Amino acid sequence: MVLSPARRIDVLDNVAAGAVVLCLNAAGLQTAKDLKQALPGASLWGREGRIAAADVDRLYADTAETLRDLYRQGTPMVAVMSTGIVLRTLAPLLVEKRLEPPVVAVSSDGAFAVPLLGGHRGANRLAQAIAEASFGFAAITTAGDVSLGVALDEPPFGWTVANPERAKDVAAALLNGDEVGLEADSGDISWLEPAGFTSGAPVGVRVTHSSLTSDASLVLNPPTLTLGVGCERGCDGAELAQLVNATLVQENISKNSIACVASIDVKSDEAAILDLAQNLGVPARFFTPTELENFAPHLQNPSDIVFAEVGCHGVAEGAALAASAGGTLLVAKHKSRRATCAVGLNPQGVKPLSVGKGRGRLFVLGIGPGTDAWRTPKVTNLISQVSDVVGYGFYLDLIEDLIKGKTRHTSILSEEEARVRQALELAAEGKDVALISSGDIGIYAMATLVFELLDRENREDWNRLYIQVEPGISAFQAAAARIGAPVGHDFCLISLSDLLTPWDVIERRLKAAAQGGFVVSFYNPVSKRRRTQLAQARDILLTHRRPDTPVVLARQLGRADEKIDVITLAELTPDHADMLTLVMVGGEDTRLIERGQNRWVYTPRGYGGKMDTNLNGAKRVP
Repeated sequence: MVLSPARRIDVLDNVAAGAVVLCLNAAGLQTAKDLKQALPGASLWGREGRIAAADVDRLYADTAETLRDLYRQGTPMVAVMSTGIVLRTLAPLLVEKRLEPPVVAVSSDGAFAVPLLGGHRGANRLAQAIAEASFGFAAITTAGDVSLGVALDEPPFGWTVANPERAKDVAAALLNGDEVGLEADSGDISWLEPAGFTSGAPVGVRVTHSSLTSDASLVLNPPTLTLGVGCERGCDGAELAQLVNATLVQENISKNSIACVASIDVKSDEAAILDLAQNLGVPARFFTPTELENFAPHLQNPSDIVFAEVGCHGVAEGAALAASAGGTLLVAKHKSRRATCAVGLNPQGVKPLSVGKGRGRLFVLGIGPGTDAWRTPKVTNLISQVSDVVGYGFYLDLIEDLIKGKTRHTSILSEEEARVRQALELAAEGKDVALISSGDIGIYAMATLVFELLDRENREDWNRLYIQVEPGISAFQAAAARIGAPVGHDFCLISLSDLLTPWDVIERRLKAAAQGGFVVSFYNPVSKRRRTQLAQARDILLTHRRPDTPVVLARQLGRADEKIDVITLAELTPDHADMLTLVMVGGEDTRLIERGQNRWVYTPRGYGGKMDTNLNGAKRVP
């Protein structure tokens, strides 16, 4: 199974996001990897003992227990294994079909995708998408899908079934050849046409944005409404939510038809608005004052006071109209003490991600030293969510498989500020952006520069961004793990680059580290232009450190040409390192031991002399 980027699966909802692709053995590994790449937000789990940890995001020990745990958690599953294994394992748990997560079994070669459970909760659609991407077949047996060509209780993305218990009876009537009528007051109903509804027949399916508390027909709510809101800064979220709920009840509007919450861009970080959108399960979209002012002639309640404050004559009504993209104002402004809301209508449907812009999100991510096994699942998941990635080209090449289809923004290594600034600008445009660095992005990397620019420039559009920093395994941690446990006691990190920090400051810190007896890890030890700093650092440490103190040289950690050496402090010269090398100098108690064919470096926990006394009855003599 080989997927081209052009055939990536796009299920347009959360069926794939959060799904787990389970691989049982090496025979299905390539298919499982392809599926992970095709399913946005999915993670890949492999059977321990059969799959290498480096090939997957996570290993699992017991197949049956893992399948049952994921089922109980409601996690969508794509199992690259036989249908018999999956069904026999999950059979005792099957009780209520409307609570089943999507479960799809896929053959090891990707030729067949079989929706086993949760067919109308996304499994049928998932199987069809997998089959399309793999040029295979989806073995769908659900009567409605096969005979009617449509699943009444699984409408398109954005639609909601108000009373799903009625779907079975309506589908049965259609399958029996009975005449069933369809009534719609809004929404694109072309997807329902294959079912064969009869004009003038008793209504069996009603498509409406109205709130119908009791109806004998199947009620479908289309995404045709926009909820425009405004509020004072720091407005209580409960007040805004109460205003919206009261308005919807008064106007007999179903919240299920709201496609997005919309407001002015200065409110893109307003907690009350963001919480409202999250609770409604829809995107929050934002517009500039100029964009909202374009709708001033269509407002029912224009306000000069609002114009003086924010630059447009109406926020709630203007946002509702702007987000409806050519629609009309269905409900004029309602207000409470500190909030306002209005409702727009576009009978053809609203595509929320195509109007306005979202609250920009910047994920500041460390991808670890370079191997997939050292990258956290959280970082992998966040990378899958973004549209743009910013970083030094070499670092982005390390995760090339993760960023296919995303917009790459690269620059040379020394242009750190330009990369950070670009990441902030892209996020300020409303995009989801990942700023990438190898190792840990908070250690001698770009996370600090993000907040330095925020502090220095104090730009309103940057200040409203959502920013999240996620750590990666740093070079010093990876080096320590490779050679034993040298940082088991107190340690420090020092960069020897004097491009940003004056050498006299670095020298002062070196002297303090030497006197303190710390294990010291040197970042940026040597470059083509800087050839003296490592030797100077060595000499300073030797004033308080034995000449035979172990020094770990770790180069290209986690990559194909990784190399780990151990020398003594007296032997250390600038020729031993470059910008890809982590130099770790042992502390006053650090030891090198040789056991069998292994060489290990460690630093005892507590005072080394005391440990020697406990173990050997005599203190170590330096």
